[in-house]
Amino acid sequence: MRPDPLYARYPFLRAARAAVQEADISPPRLVTEGDPAVDRARERVERALMSGTVASETPERWSDRDELLSYPIARILVSLVDVRAAVEKYADAEAATAFERLRADLDTEEGTLRSVSTPRADLSTFLDEFDLGPAVRRVARDHGPDGFRVAVSAYLRLVDPDWGADWRLVNRDLRSGEVPVESEELHRLLREAVRRRVAEGLPFEVRGSSGGDALAAALDEDVTALRDRLAERERLPSVDTVEPAQFPPCVRALLDGEDALPAHSAFAATAFLVSLGLDAETIAERWPRLDDGDLSYRATVLADEGGGGSQYPAPSCATMQTFGDCVNSDALCETIDHPRRYYAAAVAAAESADDDD
Repeated sequence: MRPDPLYARYPFLRAARAAVQEADISPPRLVTEGDPAVDRARERVERALMSGTVASETPERWSDRDELLSYPIARILVSLVDVRAAVEKYADAEAATAFERLRADLDTEEGTLRSVSTPRADLSTFLDEFDLGPAVRRVARDHGPDGFRVAVSAYLRLVDPDWGADWRLVNRDLRSGEVPVESEELHRLLREAVRRRVAEGLPFEVRGSSGGDALAAALDEDVTALRDRLAERERLPSVDTVEPAQFPPCVRALLDGEDALPAHSAFAATAFLVSLGLDAETIAERWPRLDDGDLSYRATVLADEGGGGSQYPAPSCATMQTFGDCVNSDALCETIDHPRRYYAAAVAAAESADDDD
């Protein structure tokens, strides 16, 4: 099987699903044969649960086939984990990763480095995929980027009430049955469409037949490991104070400066700050570098529904090292494996020093 590379990047597309079905590839057989797609699926889910992305830490290791086939296997794993939080985190991560890739595709399309050998998505790919082409109209502007107008029925179908007052119709210039949106807002609506598609039908019943029972048994160790990873964030230390001077050096480096951060770096910094109970408005005010148009969405996804924490802990030290964000290490860094643990230890040491004084 040699799939379209576009399907490897966006495996939730209808055409991608059809390609898997036409190839008549059995997920149980992939599992029993130890296919590389199974390892990629395991990583896909683990990264979703722990880091809010499904992008691989070692992309060069996987073929387009591995990427495409890992998606249906990942859905099996999420179903076997059978925890609502896992479904939500997985769907959020697939959607977030899709739109990091779409943004990269759009940037390449506008630049001069587009390669004809690398199929890429554009805005129409997603509008057509979710039957929104007739519902979205581009509006050219004399100054600044183009805007869009979205049919009110499509707008209301995709908007989540939890997004805040800015998204309510009463605060929009509704005219002729159309709602004005900026480009980033349209991306957010489409990202929600992706999230809902990924979440649809999850979790599904895997067990109940001889084949399903055998599949569940074959994946039992992976499922147990994923459940442990999901619980791992609860074991990270909680700190109820914000002391930037005690932030780990990697986080301080991400927050300093003015240039826009890569998506993985912005996620890491935002996840750390949200885990301290900060909201998007506070983060934007104190650290403008993170206010890149996606901050509000990132903070909303990262924030725990109950408050006082975050759905995703900041990436571990190992992940920070993988992406080149582990910088300016000090002696304390040698003793810990997570930025949150560094911060908890640094705050405790500072408080102890104050008590001694």
